[in-house]
Amino acid sequence: MTAQSALRSQDARAAPADPNPLFTPYRLGDLKLKNRFVLSPMTRSRAVEGNVPNPLAATYYAQRATAGLVITEATQVSPQGVGYIRTPGIHSPEQVAGWRQVTDAVHRAGGVIFAQLWHVGRISHPDFHGGELPVAPSAIAPEGGEAFTANGKVKIPTPRALEAHEIPGIVEQFRRGAENAKAAGFDGVELHGANGYLIDQFLRDGSNKRTDAYGGSVENRARFPLEVVDAVLGVWDAARVGYKVSPNGAFNSMSDTNPIATFSYLAEQLDRLGLGYLHVTEQVSGPGAVPADKRALPVLGKIFTRTIIANGGYDARLANAAIANGEADLVAFGVPFLANPDLPARYLKGAPLNAPDVATFYAGDEKGYADYPALA
Repeated sequence: MTAQSALRSQDARAAPADPNPLFTPYRLGDLKLKNRFVLSPMTRSRAVEGNVPNPLAATYYAQRATAGLVITEATQVSPQGVGYIRTPGIHSPEQVAGWRQVTDAVHRAGGVIFAQLWHVGRISHPDFHGGELPVAPSAIAPEGGEAFTANGKVKIPTPRALEAHEIPGIVEQFRRGAENAKAAGFDGVELHGANGYLIDQFLRDGSNKRTDAYGGSVENRARFPLEVVDAVLGVWDAARVGYKVSPNGAFNSMSDTNPIATFSYLAEQLDRLGLGYLHVTEQVSGPGAVPADKRALPVLGKIFTRTIIANGGYDARLANAAIANGEADLVAFGVPFLANPDLPARYLKGAPLNAPDVATFYAGDEKGYADYPALA
């Protein structure tokens, strides 16, 4: 990174004069966000038959349009990308129509909404694929992994390693998903390159042991993720495309021998391509908090010169501090936003928060989904 690009990054992340910068407006490319809150993508397992978004999803997301930016739950780009029951897709006309109801509702509520595009790779089971094995960069099963299927929890088998000639077809799945997101009325898309799913599986050397052009060096391991990005940039302007990473995340049995180097290379390439934002998930408080000297966000924020979204254990105090010290531009909130659709108002007023109903995170219908009360 040149000194000039570092200066651009610092200037872009200069904190506003407001002592609570989380509540100040922000410009994401050509989009005007009313505040710096982001609704973090969270799987809610409410999709109906055909992996179509539940009609209640329009209510759920519109309630949380109090965020400056809403990012949907992970949304599979093809039947091959499914790994959990009741998760929505964006590859059929019915799914696109279901998402159109959601985007219309969020826009009526004055919100901005991006679709998170997803392929689970090895985190799946033959029950979802007519008896066929799930696919991955290498034939390595996640340790102790379980899939949630119609038959309950079942052990994830060793996946089938993709042949090189199959990879362009999966890139095409993401391109079509990006097209369908545009048809559904989304304002942009986020690529799910985190948490041990297919894009992440290719990038990290703990899950990618290939010896062809898609494995080995970091340049080769990043080849598939960057091909996906290129395909999506053929559909969307770069400013309307984000990319999510979890550099230190071990979820789904993930690891990398040098995560800072791996994700620094990726950040350099994404910055070169002009993506609108880099979304970094890294726990800063609570269980699993990453020690300060191991955190990737401060490093990646100096490489990627446009918008940085921080995610992982933030409250209002930590979020304001991250923006004020130039570490992030926007901050994503998960469970607090799930249980408090008016989270910005509650943080602004110092009001008490609703307690999340953990038992309904991935089950039920309206309960624990669209029935959390807002402030009077």
